[in-house]
Amino acid sequence: MTGYGRGEATYKGLLIAIELSSVNRKQAEIALNLPRELESLEPRIRELLAQKISRGRVNLRLTADYGKNRSAVRVEFNNDLARQYVREMRSLAKELKIDQTFSLESLLRLPGIVETHSPLEDPDTLWNTIEKALKSALSAFLKMRAREGTALADDLKTRMNLLRQAKESVGAAAPDVATRYRDALLDRLKLAGLPLSLDDERLLKEIVLFADRSDISEELARLNSHFAQFDDCLRSREPVGRKLDFLVQEMNREINTIGSKANDAAIASQVIVMKAELERFREQAQNVE
Repeated sequence: MTGYGRGEATYKGLLIAIELSSVNRKQAEIALNLPRELESLEPRIRELLAQKISRGRVNLRLTADYGKNRSAVRVEFNNDLARQYVREMRSLAKELKIDQTFSLESLLRLPGIVETHSPLEDPDTLWNTIEKALKSALSAFLKMRAREGTALADDLKTRMNLLRQAKESVGAAAPDVATRYRDALLDRLKLAGLPLSLDDERLLKEIVLFADRSDISEELARLNSHFAQFDDCLRSREPVGRKLDFLVQEMNREINTIGSKANDAAIASQVIVMKAELERFREQAQNVE
């Protein structure tokens, strides 16, 4: 399922912003884009996301911005190192007999003289702030997914209703399959010059065997069971995407069996309808959380 959410939180002037976006995937896949200093928090972030997301490719981007307020950054000067630089440069200038012309500006450019410290250097301190931003982003993200889920549910119900209607047509046609087969068999025998009476033992045996082979009552009963399980999924508050995948597989198996057993034109046309609608159902079900 697709979705987007953004959340923000601040810590001592540092703005933490988190953006979540997702695209459809059959399995759950989480990709994180974190500042290098915060990479140690990746397991915690993944764990929190995994509690709410079971399907789709989810991309998370975390940014830390001081904006115009730099109070979160602490600057320190390494005085001991600066004295050592000056002492050594004076010694070198004296040894080489050159003028010792160096300024404070040039001294500050030397490595290690100026040290900056920010909250990013302590990820554990920032965790509560990051968690707050993440939960805010997740809330917006899940609301958007819920709206899409409502639309998907409506479409799936439409597909399921069409499957039910086709199944009812199959059920209505099934009792007459053996009769139609008997009449067609008698017609072929007459055309071949081999007329048989209805009480001929060989004819009766063939019709009984055909009726047994073409009996689809069990398949229709199992389809009804799968339809009922779909209704349960609609009422569930838990992720049902994988369950819907399983139901599609089982319904496809029953429909294929009906098509192969029935050997009847009226039923075959409804089997085609069911297969087409089930394929549309399957494509949509893969988008469900």
